[in-house]
Amino acid sequence: MNSINRRSVLLAGLGVAGAGALAACSSGSGSGSSNALVNPSGSAVAAAEKKRKGTGRQQKLTLTAAPAMIDLGGGVMPKTWAFDGRTPGKEVRLSVGDTLVAELSNQLPNKTTTSIHWHGIALRNDMDGVPPAVQTAVRAGSTFTYKFIADAPGTYFFHPHVGVQLDRGLYAPLIVEDPKETLDYDDEWVVLLDDWVDGVTGTPDEVFAELKQGMGSMSGMDMDSSNPSSSSSGDGMGDMGDMGGMDMGDSASPSASASASSGGMSMKFMLMGATSKLLGGDAGDVKYPHHLINGRVATDPDVYTGKPGKKVRLRIINAGGDTAYRVALGGHKLTITHTDGFPVEHQEVDALLVGMGERYDVLVTLGDGVFPLVALAEGKNANGLALVRTGSGSKPSATVRPNELDGMIMTASQLRAADDVRLKSAKTDVTHQIKLTGGMEKYNWAINGRPFDMKNPEANPILIEEGQRVRLDFVNDTTMWHPMHLHGHTYQLGDSGPRKDTAIVLPKKKLSVFFDADNPGQWMLHCHNAYHGEAGMMANVAYRA
Repeated sequence: MNSINRRSVLLAGLGVAGAGALAACSSGSGSGSSNALVNPSGSAVAAAEKKRKGTGRQQKLTLTAAPAMIDLGGGVMPKTWAFDGRTPGKEVRLSVGDTLVAELSNQLPNKTTTSIHWHGIALRNDMDGVPPAVQTAVRAGSTFTYKFIADAPGTYFFHPHVGVQLDRGLYAPLIVEDPKETLDYDDEWVVLLDDWVDGVTGTPDEVFAELKQGMGSMSGMDMDSSNPSSSSSGDGMGDMGDMGGMDMGDSASPSASASASSGGMSMKFMLMGATSKLLGGDAGDVKYPHHLINGRVATDPDVYTGKPGKKVRLRIINAGGDTAYRVALGGHKLTITHTDGFPVEHQEVDALLVGMGERYDVLVTLGDGVFPLVALAEGKNANGLALVRTGSGSKPSATVRPNELDGMIMTASQLRAADDVRLKSAKTDVTHQIKLTGGMEKYNWAINGRPFDMKNPEANPILIEEGQRVRLDFVNDTTMWHPMHLHGHTYQLGDSGPRKDTAIVLPKKKLSVFFDADNPGQWMLHCHNAYHGEAGMMANVAYRA
């Protein structure tokens, strides 16, 4: 692991880091003690890795990140960046305890750096793929080899952790199989959801540049008059639902879509009036021309072919940048068995809500015919589509809305962890308040009012110590929902909720989660909305050395 230049200024900056940590924490931050942090490739990380149970088997692969023209179906052929010329990338599958040895070859243009983050895997810290916190970004024309033991079974995926590259085509499923699997089923189908803009209406970098100007720079729109609550709301935006469903896109009127020449901002990518009761109000920021299932547009869908009566395990992954999906299979009930890789008490539902970064495993017994698997872009009046074909029947329309979408809809907060993965009851050693702050007006998303500084990732850490039971209180002060993802760990929602690494925190609500500090290092905690995270809604959960 190459970790030279691990910020030689660390020691000089310890006083600042300590002060920030105390401010970020409601109890037990250990004031008065030294706040040196565990080095991501130091002895504590190596010791934790030695404890992982491995099979000794290695699976080797090379992942080449490069420009590619990909076929999304229906004549949609965007230029994007992809692993080995395809999106999604080729599925990686291994057994619990196997070691993955993955060489990343960066062939991206314009000296673009990149990395791979193995989302949801509790691995060794220096393989987590977050530059500059735990590794140097992989330069264009060079390679970096990730090597780690995958010691927890489940449904995961991988993607870059540089800029807004997550919203390009650089992602693929990662399945860790359990040789002692007790679930009974006949077949598996990995279902990868994604919202797509790259190479169609623009690039994610262009999206971010527009969003970053903030709503405050929109001319010709008096935000206060269109929204009575805006003047008192913490982020000056209030509930965008009051905007009357305006879609300020290419079809918007010239006055609404104020051009740069008139001193306003262009509204090519920003989505207005996307609202959802399930998400507590504002559903998202970005207008996507396509919503994909397994890399296919709704007009030319991916098809799973099976037989009536067979039981299939769907592994559903939301790799999107800004969209929650409400997922249902027409004419079928879904039985939720896992979320974020960990088993839950089985729950039969009509539909489920999947935030960015979340994964769900469900079982379904197939009927006879042709059925739509619909991923409704929550609050955005659009959808992704795939088909299940077990017999004769005509293909449903691209905009089909099965009744199940409005049936019993399950979110993670209603699930319970299976007995064997529920955290043992223990006294909480440290509680940190994670206040989610900011808004659309200034696009100043942050944690505890401080945007994360990628140039100085060790400033203002959220300090924990190995062996502690940690409580995080997510307090959402904003008028938007945020899927909050913790690297290197799974936390439990409340006392008996599911074990997860990514959980939806609704606007103006609080969510308490618990985890055991058993994987030393420095770990990102961030909103998995690609644009919120990049704007600064991220923090370093760091083990004290």
